[in-house]
Amino acid sequence: MNQGLVDAVIATAKKAGAEIMAIYDRDFSIYEKDDKSPLTEADLAAHKVIVAGLQQLPVFYPILSEENADIDWAERQQWDTYWLVDPLDGTKEFIKKNGEFTVNIALVSNGVPVMGVVYAPAIDTLYWGAEGLGAYKQVADAAATTIKAAAAAAGETVKVVGSRSHPSPDMAAYLEQFDSHEMVAMGSSLKLCLVAEGAAHVYPRLGPTSEWDTGAAHGVALQAGARVVTVEGAPLTYNQKESVLNPYFIVEPV
Repeated sequence: MNQGLVDAVIATAKKAGAEIMAIYDRDFSIYEKDDKSPLTEADLAAHKVIVAGLQQLPVFYPILSEENADIDWAERQQWDTYWLVDPLDGTKEFIKKNGEFTVNIALVSNGVPVMGVVYAPAIDTLYWGAEGLGAYKQVADAAATTIKAAAAAAGETVKVVGSRSHPSPDMAAYLEQFDSHEMVAMGSSLKLCLVAEGAAHVYPRLGPTSEWDTGAAHGVALQAGARVVTVEGAPLTYNQKESVLNPYFIVEPV
């Protein structure tokens, strides 16, 4: 992977983040999508910035964004490599103003995210990973540091990323395998990044997500030594079926 391409995508993500924060710091309009999920001015503004930025790159790949998702499967299934974008992941967190929302840009090749950039503008925190270059975290203007997923040591309390509220029956059943566990709550794609940086040991996602929700952070996790697999143990893949919904999955150290 070319570092210059990664840097250009990071710059685009940060520019989108600046647009988001300009709206975050004032009153903003909230709309409702057909599926009843919320949409804000910031989602749309970030989408426009990212599409413009990616189209200016020296390489051209098609773009699938949450805010431009009505692309026929007949067309999408022809794509070997494409950009997978969630301009504002964690819209509910954005509306609550808790800071746990992200800009997500992934480069997917043959079903695998080979580059992922995740930027949380409210906390000025960047995660990125790319094939051949590793995985990194950078906070504000501090130097970027390498990140690595880590399994729980023998006898250590397992830190599980999940909801603060009472776990679902599926989650409760999953947690029975651990002698001792602690729930770690986080919004948006930052959940996967917590495992990638070793701040949590496992993230079981036993609920619905779409491919753009996970692609970028999945790319970071892979380069940080984690795997993202279905509950049956198969690798989570992208653009391999007509539906953009993910199956349930687990993020854990390899």
